[in-house]
Amino acid sequence: MAIEIPIFDTVRDRIVNGEFAPNQRLKSADLAQEYAISASSMREILFRLSTVGLVNFQEQRGFRVPEQSDRLQHDLTQFRVLLESEGAVLSIRHGDIDWESRLMAAHHRLSHIENRINGGPFATSLLTLWTRAEQAFHQTLIEACGSDVLKEAHDVVYHRFRQQMIAKDRDFEYVPENVTQHQGILDAVLAKDEALTRSRIHEHLSRNFTRPV
Repeated sequence: MAIEIPIFDTVRDRIVNGEFAPNQRLKSADLAQEYAISASSMREILFRLSTVGLVNFQEQRGFRVPEQSDRLQHDLTQFRVLLESEGAVLSIRHGDIDWESRLMAAHHRLSHIENRINGGPFATSLLTLWTRAEQAFHQTLIEACGSDVLKEAHDVVYHRFRQQMIAKDRDFEYVPENVTQHQGILDAVLAKDEALTRSRIHEHLSRNFTRPV
């Protein structure tokens, strides 16, 4: 049976955005009832999420949300820095005006949401919108790199990174810093400054390292 993609995306977003606690059991029958699909279809979705590390699966224990791990967060941060730095530089070299326009549009949407978050008490309803907007900006950043393998790897690492980050810190006090850093990345890319782009991506993600690098 084919996986229902909109439901897959919704379940993934809920797991990534911390709606379920670390190590919480994910009951396929309950989720299937919530989405009005068969239990086998929901198990297929959860199995697929387990193949990319967003869900843990063990015989006899079923599906669970991964624990928060400082070591894993550090490793995922390191991979994000590597993938995004290389992908952004390749995109600078190969991207055209259409790519630059898409990047500017993605940044505009992200900036609008982050400024909303920064302007008052954090609204939980904005969390999924923020995650999707931030993902869209960072994915567009590497979109013109010319490597499908790099983009696929980045998609997996991004979601696992975001899951770990949100599990550890739900205060989001760094949002004002994010606004400045995302603008800085955009400016460096549009200036076609490869070294500055690498530096600003590292600066943006470096607070998520949990041990010296």
